[in-house]
Formats: sequence, structure tokens, C-alpha cells
Amino acid sequence: MEKTVFQIPKMDCPSEENLIRLKLDGIAEIKKLDFDIPKRQLTVYHDGRLHDIERSIADLNLGRGRVSTEQSEETQFEEPAKQRKLLWTVLAINFGFFAIEMATGLISGSMGLVADSLDMLADSFVYGISLLAVGATLSRKQRIATLAGYFQIALAFIGFVEVVRRFMGVEVMPDFATMIVVSVLALVANGFCLYLLQKSKSNEAHMQASAIFTSNDVIINLGVIAAGLLVYLFGSNRPDLTVGTIVFVVVLRGALRILKLGKRGDG
Repeated sequence: MEKTVFQIPKMDCPSEENLIRLKLDGIAEIKKLDFDIPKRQLTVYHDGRLHDIERSIADLNLGRGRVSTEQSEETQFEEPAKQRKLLWTVLAINFGFFAIEMATGLISGSMGLVADSLDMLADSFVYGISLLAVGATLSRKQRIATLAGYFQIALAFIGFVEVVRRFMGVEVMPDFATMIVVSVLALVANGFCLYLLQKSKSNEAHMQASAIFTSNDVIINLGVIAAGLLVYLFGSNRPDLTVGTIVFVVVLRGALRILKLGKRGDG
């Protein structure tokens, strides 16, 4: 049994973790994947095929690569059913807040909330792809990933068009109170995820507790709250549109990663 450590600088949230899991899913020689998101490290326990593992991770363009390979005495690994239950729970929370933020964003006129909802949807896609792909053929995995990626790109493009229209047209003032309240609730939801992850006894939880506070979702939530306060202070929709634009870029980046996974998932 070999133990290989990879340093992955761009693995900064649960989305990257699940993309890596899906990418490596077809390599039967892999016995265990141990993620440490705060340290941006992945430890792979495997019986051979190091070149294929290294190439598959490199295909995702998440940075750096293999740090070390050594022999390991570990021979028995378990993949607890509670990990799948945890993944379903986090998927449900992300998708639920996608619906909440999308609805309240449209009603309140906040592009920041709409964009944040799409970021939640992006994470939901990645979790859903990982779950749906279990036991599936490679071609099915690629089709699922490609469909999700193109759908995300379409949503991001629509968002960009709306931001430009609002920048150039009559100023539409978003409801700052709704922006702040809903974003605070999203932070509470992330806090609940943190509680669930801390409660888990597994070392291989799909979302580690400390990853929640370093994830893009939390930063975006804080950004929308700040934008709401600036809308209130300056009486302008520009802070909301600016945050919305930034988040749409994040969503687009995630979509392109998923598309790459769909086109090059044969690692």
C-alpha cells in the first residue's frame, strides 16, 4: 500500500473536493482519499497507478501537485454510510438556500442575492454529480457534468446581461433589508453545516468543519451583507451590482471546471 500526498493550492472549498473525488472515481486501485482543505492537501492511499492518479489531478488545473510518496501499513479502510447521508444533508441545505435566495433576490431586486443563489446551486450541482455518478459509467458521468456546466454558464450569462442592463439603465434600488436578512440566514445555514461536520466522527467527511469558514460561500455571504449596508448608506444600487458581478465570475469559474471534468473525466 502506498501513501501519496498532493499539495493543491486551489482546493479552497468543498466544490473542489468533490470534483477531485469524481475525477478519481474510476481508479479502482485507490483505497482512500483523505482531504485536508485548510492545508490544501490531499492524501491518497493506493495500490499502484500513481501516474494515472497524478495525471487526473493535474487535469483539473488546481495547482502544484505531488509532494511525496511512501509506503503505508494501513490496509483496511471503511467508507461509512453516514458520509453519504452527510453529503445529502449538505446538498439539501445548499439547494434549499439556492431557492430561497433566488426568490428573495428577484423579489427584492438584488443581483447580489441572485448571484449568491447561483453559487449555492453550483455547489449543489457538484454534490449531486458526485452522488448520481456512483456506480455509473464514465460516459454517463461526463454527460451529467457537461449538462450541469453548460446550465451554469447559461445562468451566469443571464446574470451578467441583467447586471449590465441595470448599470446602463434606470437605477433599480434593491431592498437592502432583504439582502442583509437573507444573507445572515445563509450564514446560519453554513453554521449548521459546521455543527453537523463537527459532530461527525469520520476523518473523511466530504466537508470538513474548518473548510466551511474558508469556503467561497461564506465570503460571498459576507460580501452581500456588506453590499446591503452600502446600498443603505449611499442610496445606490452600485454596491449590489458590483458584488453580483464578482459572484457571477465565481459561478462561471466553477462551471468551466465542471465542463473540463465532463470533457476530460477519463483520467
